Amino acid sequence: MPTNSTPRILLITPPLTQLNTPYPATAYITGFLRGQGFQVAQADLGIELVLKLFSATGLRRVFDAVEQGAFELSDNARRMLRLRRRYEMTIEPVIRFLQNKDLTLAPRICHGRYLPEAARFDQVADLETAFGTMGLTDQARHLATLYLEDLNDLVKETVGPQFGLSRYAEHLGLTATSFEPMHTALQQAPNLVDEMLLELGTAVLEREQPDVIGFSVPFPGNLYGALRLAKHFKQLRPEVKTLMGGGYPNTELRQIREPRFFDYIDYLTLDDGEGPWLKLLDYFRGQRDLGQLQRTFHRNALGQVEYLNGCQDANIPHTEVGTPDYDGLPLTEYLSVIEVLNPMHRLWSDGRWNKLTVAHGCYWKRCSFCDVTLDYISRYETAPATLLVDRIEQIVRQTGQTGFHFVDEAAPPLALRDLAIELLKRRVSITWWGNIRFEKTFSPDLCRLLAASGCIAVSGGLEVASDRLLALMEKGVSIAQVARVTDGFTQAGIMVHAYLMYGFPTETVQETIDSLEVVRQLLAAGVVQSGFWHRFAMTAHSPVGKNPAKYQVAQIGPEFEGFAWNDLWHDDPTGADHEQFGPGLAKALYNYMHGVALDEPLQFWFDFRVPRTTVPRNLIDSALAETGKPDSAKQNMRVFWLGNAPELRLETRQKKGRQIEQAVLTFYEQAEDFELKTTPVIGRWLHQLLGALATDYDTKQLLKEVAATYPAAEAGMSFEAFLISPQWLLLREKGLLLV
Repeated sequence: MPTNSTPRILLITPPLTQLNTPYPATAYITGFLRGQGFQVAQADLGIELVLKLFSATGLRRVFDAVEQGAFELSDNARRMLRLRRRYEMTIEPVIRFLQNKDLTLAPRICHGRYLPEAARFDQVADLETAFGTMGLTDQARHLATLYLEDLNDLVKETVGPQFGLSRYAEHLGLTATSFEPMHTALQQAPNLVDEMLLELGTAVLEREQPDVIGFSVPFPGNLYGALRLAKHFKQLRPEVKTLMGGGYPNTELRQIREPRFFDYIDYLTLDDGEGPWLKLLDYFRGQRDLGQLQRTFHRNALGQVEYLNGCQDANIPHTEVGTPDYDGLPLTEYLSVIEVLNPMHRLWSDGRWNKLTVAHGCYWKRCSFCDVTLDYISRYETAPATLLVDRIEQIVRQTGQTGFHFVDEAAPPLALRDLAIELLKRRVSITWWGNIRFEKTFSPDLCRLLAASGCIAVSGGLEVASDRLLALMEKGVSIAQVARVTDGFTQAGIMVHAYLMYGFPTETVQETIDSLEVVRQLLAAGVVQSGFWHRFAMTAHSPVGKNPAKYQVAQIGPEFEGFAWNDLWHDDPTGADHEQFGPGLAKALYNYMHGVALDEPLQFWFDFRVPRTTVPRNLIDSALAETGKPDSAKQNMRVFWLGNAPELRLETRQKKGRQIEQAVLTFYEQAEDFELKTTPVIGRWLHQLLGALATDYDTKQLLKEVAATYPAAEAGMSFEAFLISPQWLLLREKGLLLV
């Protein structure tokens, strides 16, 4: 690349992340760099590899290689070989169906002997129970996903042992303290799946003719594909500069000392990529010294790994990172799959969601199990709601898709409130979901506001459902608070998913069982609809990992050998034997989510003796029965009206021989119309107030400011009395919010 020339840039997502939507990292960097005037192309070689492999031509190559190879085949693989012609005939129609290009295939998939079936179909659940009698397309999508997983199993058993539908050679990146296993794998001849990947790499290299290639590696299952591609590109075009960044380097490679890694990657950047990329591009053009790079590793002339961070520039603010740009990604080619019947997990894999961040980092950043010391969590920055909606509108125009997944660690409640109001103000109709903390700021009114703006689901960490352990984790929530917050979301029609954790340091058998009882009560009460148990993992950048003695555990490994450093082995001498609880917890949760066996004793889920729960049977019901503050105590909250401006008419009615004048406010709403009858004085006041609230979103009216306009003397009723009147309560029910 000639000095002072502007380099051509290619950004690659290596296999594999999600099948249903592009991982957003390259779209973010593309949008930012194009905004700086650079020529940038991007490619998702994960989805391209899946589509190349799962095609008639791809399967013929697989079956030919299996039949000609010396593989020891399982009975399942031999069955699939015998059904070869059927697989080759059905694969492309199934892919089109999963791309939502031919949904008329659904009845044949569900009711005909259309799909060849192998071992994955042994796991088919009761589809009518799972999807209902009307969910024909969903049933077909689930069956087609099992069909793909059967093919994945065949590939993994034979020609591509590293392949997985959402990961690629993940085992080589997990707890990879030494680079040796990865290096050894990369020196071996490419297998058939590798060959397909390299063919795709060659095509994109020839098409884009880049000077700089950047790999985004969010997960361990992306590392092998990135390095395999980088090696290939170095062989074809040695002068090309290769860069890597993403979630995996940010958490795992912060202490890298392995020089062989830089046979493949010239520069490794940490944390947000916008700043380091700008500095590297300046360096490539001769406009910056090597020592003035930002958060970048390279191998120096002595063959040693060197960290370069002499740049004094601040991070690129969240408000200046620009809008993700999906141009160049095959948005119509992604697959909507249903791998599991968990309703929240389905959102991850079904449908194409635009990814966007409401705020950078986490506003709480205190949870002891989380990587709170790293930039992606510790540096908290917000953006104005107006800018966020600008970005949303731009993405919708570009992609034609109105679904958004807000990928924050924990989206701030007040930022979500302002975003919801801005969406409603501009009449921008989107569907969105994201991750939150179950904190009390999410009042029932705020939940209703978020639902009105398009929110359909939230996920949040309940973790270990024990107040002692929640305090030890510094979660900042209690079980009772979680119950009330989740009830608010549920009542607003928003699905709630709870992240659950077992095996936290010092967790006893009794606490594990009590946690399961709390989860049972939450699901029985209907305030949580989905959940998933995770086994606690100690990481190097969390408070537990940095100070294990405080949590009464000891780090026992692994030994750092120059490459990755994140997952830590630990001993928990005061806690339970955590490993044995996993299967029973998962089985109980699966059944509870489907309303099954909610009244069985907890011992039912375990094949070893467990103690009886000490949690009161009405713990959650009691928490839900607690009433919140009366409206009169919410004077500093904003009044917001979800409905339309009402029509006012005055009429006279007879009461005990006397004519009484009354005001009738008529509200025309989406689902039903309703009337509110009151005195003329209050009627005129409400008509003016609600008319203003329905049209003027820029003027914030606090409840105390509304109180100042209330005609108390003429109405013959104090404002405090009006706040408990049937008229006020009706309006509160119909969409008058205090947020």
